[in-house]
Amino acid sequence: MAEYQVKIGLASCSIAAGAAKVYDLLNEALVQEGIYLQRTGCRGLCYCEPQVEVVSPEGKHYLYGNVDLANASRIVSEHIRGGVPVEDFLLQGPDLEGEAGGFLGRQQRFLLHNCGEIDPENIQSYLSAGGYSGLEKALALTQQEVIAEIKASGLRGRGGAGFPTHLKWSFASQAKGAQKYVICNADEGDPGAFMDRSILESDPHSVLEGMLIAAYAIGASVGYIYIRAEYPLAIRRLKVAIAQAKEHYFLGHNILGVGFDFEIYIREGAGAFVCGEETALIASIEGKRGMPRFRPPFPVEAGLFGRPTSINNVETFANVPRIIALGASAYSVYGTEASRGTKVFALAGKVNRGGLIEVPMGMTIREIVFEIGGGISSGKPLKAVQTGGPSGGCIPATLQDTPVDYESLKEIGAIMGSGGLLVMDEETCMVDVAKFFLSFTREESCGKCTFCRVGTEQMLRILERITAGEGKEEDIALLQMLGEKIQAGSLCGLGQTMPNPVLTTIKYFREEYEAHVRDKVCPAKVCKALIDYEIVQEDCKGCGLCVKQCPVGAISGEKKTPHVIDAENCLRCGLCVNSCKFNCIVVLSKPADVSQQNKKGQRVGVMN
Repeated sequence: MAEYQVKIGLASCSIAAGAAKVYDLLNEALVQEGIYLQRTGCRGLCYCEPQVEVVSPEGKHYLYGNVDLANASRIVSEHIRGGVPVEDFLLQGPDLEGEAGGFLGRQQRFLLHNCGEIDPENIQSYLSAGGYSGLEKALALTQQEVIAEIKASGLRGRGGAGFPTHLKWSFASQAKGAQKYVICNADEGDPGAFMDRSILESDPHSVLEGMLIAAYAIGASVGYIYIRAEYPLAIRRLKVAIAQAKEHYFLGHNILGVGFDFEIYIREGAGAFVCGEETALIASIEGKRGMPRFRPPFPVEAGLFGRPTSINNVETFANVPRIIALGASAYSVYGTEASRGTKVFALAGKVNRGGLIEVPMGMTIREIVFEIGGGISSGKPLKAVQTGGPSGGCIPATLQDTPVDYESLKEIGAIMGSGGLLVMDEETCMVDVAKFFLSFTREESCGKCTFCRVGTEQMLRILERITAGEGKEEDIALLQMLGEKIQAGSLCGLGQTMPNPVLTTIKYFREEYEAHVRDKVCPAKVCKALIDYEIVQEDCKGCGLCVKQCPVGAISGEKKTPHVIDAENCLRCGLCVNSCKFNCIVVLSKPADVSQQNKKGQRVGVMN
């Protein structure tokens, strides 16, 4: 007799939201009902974690979001025992498209099809979903036939550069050497990026299988997964997956009886952003300081320990098994002529439905932000989208109909990058955004080449001067000149792309730079040196909430009487603005806003 099936996502995002406690409660209650609670990975709807899926005996699927302990108890008592779905927090059901339908409906989950569906720590769950069938098919082909299938699919490296995967594999296969290596680059370092982590936590066997197929295609016998030590859950699940793959003869000696040998080892990185660059990554695995080297020779000729090495990132490898299993056309049917397939993004920032998404190449920024992401969370107009992390560019709202593919983004001065997509509204200062990303790359520069080491420092000093209201007329042109020189003279991709956030914000938001430099004003009212906070006296109720939030005691006043802010002591942290229930704290641009009328017309609810 059929019974209920219940699944709960247990990835880093859901665990941080309390999913582990929900799992314990559900597991204890469902054991009494004779129902097995299945653990899964990330479904992608990070904005409403934790999530629980209930499948009825009739096969109807119900997805619940924001499941706390109380909601979990209701699912058991009302849905499992009572047979009535709990509509209060139901995201999607057989008769309800719901929020999840809007989020998932426009996606094309080719790579993420297992994420949120299978148990990432159970190889049988992966096998039941067709796992390792791609490897079995590949081992029945010649090496050249495998590479030809990848070529026909149009798969390009998803680490950011978009280099054709088949070319890299072909070069490595033709390189001379008895020992060859395959490396998976899981050193995901972009701020706000979580694509690789989510895939490894949710579907680790797909990455192992992709590496196995690559190894067979180029003739490698050893593979390494270079992963950030800050990803403990992903590392643990990778170790479990490797052990299980060995037990089932998918790894090790004489795999599936065809004479193919391959071993995979994990190497944990210490969090250096530069180790995402392939030659720096190789140096780190070798036990050296993670610094890039000149190319040529390229890694496919002389890589790890001087031997031919093929390096791809997590997303690239995870695509390979299904491409081989289903055929190249199953993948190449998506995307554009030059950018085939799908792309996974970490959708974050000022968007209602943030999370992990997978869309066909060529979908526009507008479609991603408003149809999948559900629009701007603040209710303010879209101002810009940042793609590619610290190496990417800021795309203005006027270009939101730009297709997201390698060629289109490059044409407007941005890059695809590994897959970060940050949404910004009109309350975002673009000069401050450029400063944030430049401060990150300045800290992460390995210091090997002068252009990157010195150039990032000088550009950051200029930006700090501008946001402090001390900018000079020549600063904007100086930033452009330095950025172009650094792009041309830096040794590796980090330095070559580091100026992108600055150059694109100057290109598309020059007026904001000019306002900071000429008028000493931050139009978005973000830069602390260029703003003041003030309490509108006639609106203040004297509730005291702002006093409690102020970390430096800069707000004073008697209870039930209007309060005042001491501008000299104010840190401009924004905590008082966020705490005020009456919206009576205003943020003023210095020195422009002087009249009480102007003050009341420029109230904001949240400071960036």
